[in-house]
Amino acid sequence: MDLWIAAQALILGIVEGITEFLPVSSTGHQIIVADLIGFGGERALAFNIIIQLGAILAVVWEYRRKIFGIVVGLPREREAQHFTVNLLIAFLPAVVLGVALADLIHEYLFNPITVATALVIGGVVMLWAEHRTHSIKAETVDDMTWDLALKVGFAQCLALIPGTSRSGSTIIGGLLFGLSRKAATEFSFFLAMPTMVGAAVYSGYKYRDLFQPQDLPVFAIGFVTSFLFAMLAVRALLKFIGNHSYAAFAWYRIVFGLVILATWQFGVIDWSTAVG
Repeated sequence: MDLWIAAQALILGIVEGITEFLPVSSTGHQIIVADLIGFGGERALAFNIIIQLGAILAVVWEYRRKIFGIVVGLPREREAQHFTVNLLIAFLPAVVLGVALADLIHEYLFNPITVATALVIGGVVMLWAEHRTHSIKAETVDDMTWDLALKVGFAQCLALIPGTSRSGSTIIGGLLFGLSRKAATEFSFFLAMPTMVGAAVYSGYKYRDLFQPQDLPVFAIGFVTSFLFAMLAVRALLKFIGNHSYAAFAWYRIVFGLVILATWQFGVIDWSTAVG
């Protein structure tokens, strides 16, 4: 295996792991970083599916006890049934819109300019959401009602636009709709499980011809790296929100997005011809 390809896999695995569950847009970072290091083409499509599975496995492992408790208690415990129904309700809007719009979004919006614009707009919305007065209706994920879950599900649909951030949409949406900061963050993690697995299965089947045996070492590097760094990121985020708001992430989005737009506007980098 070529050392530069291995290094590319390592870099993108780290980017995916760190950004997937932070409200900064993992897809946006993948598009920009992949373009900077020259990792593209058909191999990139298959590779992205693999590293996303690595990231989602990290959060499944982190919440394995609660997941096990829900699975075991589902036939008879109302709390487990209530949580599962809420998760399915929140999951459905993204399924419908994702299947309907996936090809159009990938063709027209998967580029650094769209990503940078969405990063800036999303950052401004996050600042506004954090500075408004919070009225908490659900302190924990188990306190959520079905209508709150549905609202968060529709908020997640905004993440179909690259650069918006799936976790950012669900977390900030949760805060706006009355979830506590911890509940919004944890529900975002749980909602990522069916959403990302579903998207990976759909994309994996659609692009099944792109998976080649010779790419297994590259995929393995990306998968393991993504898993490890996603686990670190999830743990760090849960500690961070205990004493901090999401304002720091909002400012990061705004600055990062403006830098990309500035380099494009002044001709430093021709982002307009790049694709994800």
